[in-house]
Amino acid sequence: MRISEAENDGTYSARVRKAGINLKAFYSWRKKRMRCDDMAIEQTLMLIKPDAMERNLAGEIIKRYQEKGFKVVAMKMVKVSRAFAAKHYRPSNEQWVINLGHKTLQAVRDNGKPGDVMKVFKSEDPEVIGKKILDWTIKNLTRVPIIAFVLEGENAVAEIRKITGYTDPARSEKGTVRGDLGQDSIVQANLEGRPVKNLVHASGTVDEAKLEMELWFKPKGIWGANRN
Repeated sequence: MRISEAENDGTYSARVRKAGINLKAFYSWRKKRMRCDDMAIEQTLMLIKPDAMERNLAGEIIKRYQEKGFKVVAMKMVKVSRAFAAKHYRPSNEQWVINLGHKTLQAVRDNGKPGDVMKVFKSEDPEVIGKKILDWTIKNLTRVPIIAFVLEGENAVAEIRKITGYTDPARSEKGTVRGDLGQDSIVQANLEGRPVKNLVHASGTVDEAKLEMELWFKPKGIWGANRN
């Protein structure tokens, strides 16, 4: 009898008690088991960005994801063109660019000086700021050869984002890739007219991961749970 079927039997709890099992501990275990059963095996695209390549951090970064149980199922080193970088960073919608600008404005409000935004961007409009940062980011990705790879595991997209840390290394928690290895901040990057050096790119959603993997790899170039 499966657990879900047994629970419909009014004597289920009595049987558990009779077996000498602590109900609280049993249901805690059951909840964890059900959560694990619900976890989906996902794949997500990762990029070791130019700043991490220049600091020779590729091995350390990849190891951190592997130590959390994620598997590398595709990898290549490539020097990307500006046209290809623009395809990778193509905004999914106008709001994505605006949100990029809002992150910068928030970082300056928290850690910058009055006038920093106007000094660099000549505007306080989030969309104007976001478009400028997007241009910097596209240009940056083409500077040196980078490593593109695909990670696979349970709830990979969300879990890997947690391991990676917040966009701004200065505000990213310790224990994350950016929090431990990052040496930059959005505020400093803005003042120098460049994108923030935050080491890696990780797909933001399952749909985004699918699109990005299709851009960077051929289907037969990805080995994983669904590969025949």
